[in-house]
Amino acid sequence: MHQRELLRGMFDAAVGSALPHRCVPPHLPAPPKGRTIVVGAGKAAASMAQAVERHWQGDIEGVVVTRYGHAVPCGRIRVLEAAHPVPDQAGVAAARAILDTVSGLTAEDLVLCLISGGGSALLPALPDGVSLADEQALARALLRSGATIAEMNRVRRHVSLIKGGRLAAAASPARVETLIISDVPGDDPAIVASGPTVVDGSTPQDALAIIAKYGLEVPAGVQSWLEGPGCAPPTNLPNSRVTMVATAQMALEAAADVAARAGCTPLILGNAIEGEAGTVGLVHAGIVRQIRGHGQPVKCPCVLLSGGETTVTVRGNGRGGRNGEFLLGLLAGLGDMTGVSALAADTDGIDGTQDNAGAIIDAGTMARAGRLKPDACLRANDAYGFFQATGDLLVTGPTLTNVNDFRAILIEEPEAR
Repeated sequence: MHQRELLRGMFDAAVGSALPHRCVPPHLPAPPKGRTIVVGAGKAAASMAQAVERHWQGDIEGVVVTRYGHAVPCGRIRVLEAAHPVPDQAGVAAARAILDTVSGLTAEDLVLCLISGGGSALLPALPDGVSLADEQALARALLRSGATIAEMNRVRRHVSLIKGGRLAAAASPARVETLIISDVPGDDPAIVASGPTVVDGSTPQDALAIIAKYGLEVPAGVQSWLEGPGCAPPTNLPNSRVTMVATAQMALEAAADVAARAGCTPLILGNAIEGEAGTVGLVHAGIVRQIRGHGQPVKCPCVLLSGGETTVTVRGNGRGGRNGEFLLGLLAGLGDMTGVSALAADTDGIDGTQDNAGAIIDAGTMARAGRLKPDACLRANDAYGFFQATGDLLVTGPTLTNVNDFRAILIEEPEAR
């Protein structure tokens, strides 16, 4: 199998393992005596709702919100769309619709909550004194800061009337069953979409500490809310249960099976790797050099697999996301080494704010780059420009799921000398 075909086959297997029609139905709860209400948020929310509709026995109703362009047809569950990664007015309306939908329920009712990555931006339930413009400014500041997803969502949880378990509290006394497609390192349900049905153990002071750590300038309304009495998150949600239905580890294992069938030894380096994207790429290049030079920790031919969510500290004026920046770091670290190809992409189909999922590099990438240099493009945050020039962009469109970043590095036997 050609290197690019093998890399794409592994990526497709990883994404396929997390598609809602495959991972949601086995985890559906038993129907309740009362009503079944479906709510949800995230890039996979609409496709998860569709999977529920196709397999649910009995009446069902509700509303979910997903990113623009990620909607799929549903018959009984209303699908709304809103902006991501910076929230908009449609998101405000969607958050209000979800809170209204779960109000006035009884102990005999069931709320089935469908959560996936992207839900934080799609659920801007604004506290008193915080405007949509404030929420948007906060989102932009966090996205540019280099903060981890856990840190960003810890702040977001405390500037919300729906996150940090507040959705489950609003649904009380109904039973709440949450199905999660996890896009965060470590699969902490309190971090995915900022945990609307999960007890939050952090405090507003923790959020303020993160703001101070990164020197963020946040709107006065946000600062006042965090410093004031605020809206304390629930500390006990006895009727709320969470189930992870798809994770990065599951996706990596599916990709490893493809590699093994192709005769390459798979080595999963980790499902929760974080750090500055370009630096993580350099570290992976170091591992490649150890394998090619010493056959450690695995011999060629092999595939290095990893997942998680790296970060990008924006300093330049270029275009591109963290997976493109990872590949630029990898290229810079590999230098003129041959026999190495790689794919890095976001499993939701969108890397950063452009139209590509990521990129694929091979032995011809540097030749096609001409005068473009990986390290210079990395400093300019212009991964998109680099891989657009080389013809290496990976464009898939929305995949309707999201288990975060996927990285595969194929290392072939060194050429005989």
